[in-house]
Amino acid sequence: MSEPNHAAQHIRAHLARVTQLRGDAQCNGLVAAVRAVKQLQARRFRATYVDFMDDPQRAPATRFFLEELYGEHDFEERDAQFARIAGALERIFPPALSTLAVDLAEMHALTEALDHQMAGHWLALGDGIAAPERYVRSWRLTGQRTERERQLAVVQHMGQELQKHTRSKSLLLALRMMRRPAQAAGLSALQQFLESGFAAFGTLGDTQAFLTTIADRERRWLDTLFDAARPVCVQALERELARI
Repeated sequence: MSEPNHAAQHIRAHLARVTQLRGDAQCNGLVAAVRAVKQLQARRFRATYVDFMDDPQRAPATRFFLEELYGEHDFEERDAQFARIAGALERIFPPALSTLAVDLAEMHALTEALDHQMAGHWLALGDGIAAPERYVRSWRLTGQRTERERQLAVVQHMGQELQKHTRSKSLLLALRMMRRPAQAAGLSALQQFLESGFAAFGTLGDTQAFLTTIADRERRWLDTLFDAARPVCVQALERELARI
């Protein structure tokens, strides 16, 4: 979340952090552990919002968050596009969209940093521990509650920005008109991210209720993962994963 004229600087810093983390994971044998952490987290997110996914009105926005922000996909291509256009971001995209791009880059960097720290503990704990127990222990060894809270704050800001700008017909028209320039500039993944977000939130309806529910559920999980007795926390995670 930053002023548009600082977009390039912030995006470069976030992507440099992600690139370094990827390299460190390769060197330290953490690639499989990072993937395992991401896969379990993706399962937990899907389980927590299974009711949203069954609701035709809320499903698109829920899917956008799960796939574009918390997904287990490899975002290397999208990251490369961000890096290529960081210096020309304000010229190519309207300021409102530049702000969303900065939020995405920050969220990506935060998530990768936390996932890689957890992966180090996950690997050290070994395969003899069941996945939910291993995840809870890795989470607590990682700590970083402030960073977890920041993740949630950035997600909320992105949702608010998307909701606000879906009302702007001129911005939506500008986004559609950017398709050809974006494709020519090799920015198709970034363009797809923006279009998916606007489409999802354009049909959502009560955005504030949607975002409030996400904030409430994620804060409950933060409190459980950080503060509950470990057996209670592991059992809660097992129950949640069993929902899907």
